[in-house]
Amino acid sequence: MVKTGKADKLTYKIYESRQEMGICAAKEAAAEIKAQIAKKGEINMIFAAAPSQNEFLAALINDKEIDWTKIHAFHMDEYIGLDKDAPQGFGNFLYNAIFGKVPFASVNYIDITATDPYAEAERYAALLAEHPCDIICMGIGENGHIAFNDPHVADFNDKYAVKPVELDNVCRMQQVNDGCFASIDLVPTHAMTLTIPTLVAPEVIFCVVPAPTKRDAVYNTVKGEITEACPASILRRHNNATLYLDTDSASKIL
Repeated sequence: MVKTGKADKLTYKIYESRQEMGICAAKEAAAEIKAQIAKKGEINMIFAAAPSQNEFLAALINDKEIDWTKIHAFHMDEYIGLDKDAPQGFGNFLYNAIFGKVPFASVNYIDITATDPYAEAERYAALLAEHPCDIICMGIGENGHIAFNDPHVADFNDKYAVKPVELDNVCRMQQVNDGCFASIDLVPTHAMTLTIPTLVAPEVIFCVVPAPTKRDAVYNTVKGEITEACPASILRRHNNATLYLDTDSASKIL
């Protein structure tokens, strides 16, 4: 580890490489998962879908001591309007990265084919209400978003648990920068997202954020004001959130 520190209640840890960051974040997440299963019997978890999570998820599923049959899995966002088999679909990403690789008690997908996004948001919100999340594993977007709560739709006091949103162009361009789409014209304009109150409700948050494209978002999260202009800044108010960075994403706070 290069450096660790605190920003209000948020702990941040900076690692020399993206690989080391992912492995160390997974080790700490695995320990928390095992402890909570030992205490509660079954737990509920929410996962982020993004290339930024690759190293973390790969290391997490390699832990053979986690009893995945005691975990109910959810994801935090999904595009509206993509084909159900599109590789860019977040449910499909997570199936390939983790959901299809370990034996979860259940996997609960946001329906990418839903023709009524408001009804689908209500359905998924009801599922989440039945399975209050214990642990969430997330990232931060280039515009500071968490899930698809871009600054213009982020609401720290959102009355909804899940909602359809319009994506801003910074967010859509990130999907091109990440290699998920060839051009911004191919990126959907709308998506479904868990809202900020839903994302910060779990007892423990693991937030994994590598890459130089995230350095401004990391700086604003850690050093800026706590504001919906940088939705991730709300993590500084959470009692048990840890931000895992590499030297690229953390370059402005080193």
